[in-house]
Amino acid sequence: MNVNEREMLDMLLRGRDSFGVVAVKAEFEAEGTRPDEFLRLLHLAHYANLKVALKIGGCEAVSDLLASRLYGVDYIIAPMVETPYALAKFVDAKTKTHGTNEERTEFLFNLETQTTLECLEQMLPVAMGNVDGIVFGRVDFTLSRGMPRDAINEPSITEAVLRVARACVDTGLDLVVGGSVGVAAIDALRQIRSVRLDRFETRKVIFDGAALDSRSIESGIQNAVDFELAWLKNKQEYYGCIGAEDASRIAMMEQRQAAARTFMAA
Repeated sequence: MNVNEREMLDMLLRGRDSFGVVAVKAEFEAEGTRPDEFLRLLHLAHYANLKVALKIGGCEAVSDLLASRLYGVDYIIAPMVETPYALAKFVDAKTKTHGTNEERTEFLFNLETQTTLECLEQMLPVAMGNVDGIVFGRVDFTLSRGMPRDAINEPSITEAVLRVARACVDTGLDLVVGGSVGVAAIDALRQIRSVRLDRFETRKVIFDGAALDSRSIESGIQNAVDFELAWLKNKQEYYGCIGAEDASRIAMMEQRQAAARTFMAA
């Protein structure tokens, strides 16, 4: 563990002990997390005694599901599950890889488009007894309505989430909310929690819904943002070192190549 990772671990421990952080998150989908990056995140989560969530590449990403078993993932999220058929494909895929008696891992699907919301009533019978919850992705949902990204906390978006929250109450499914979760989202999140909100998440950090009851929630969200920035900087430094590790040998071989060509031309 390098100095940067030690600082990140301190942020996670502070988040766990003071701000209601319960897990860290990675994506094989849009974020494109590489295996070596994910192993570093698992390492940090282990030392911080936090759970790990992984968004796989699609509803039927069997290789990702198999990899999740090797990694020991606690939450698996399937993205862009817009129809009952897509949800059934996810259920079939996770049953194929994890069986029917999986106890450690919980399975959720992303609701992130207007299309999914319109299909939700037909999807709920497929979800009940087969998956554990729904993750509402507010950014993509807002964009799917043709609205700008900065409209994410507008009442119409919150009302859509509340509709899903009420469905989760009726069906016993967990509700997780993500998508540009910052200080500006606190009021909307508290409104959702009044119906149901089990967890909420930034890009890399997942909070228990009860964290919203704390007076220090703003500091908790800032701590999560600090962690993500530190993560990106550490990633940049890591791959920068890999990119430069052969620079001196490349220069030496290019000099040899140039000398050999000069010799052959003489």
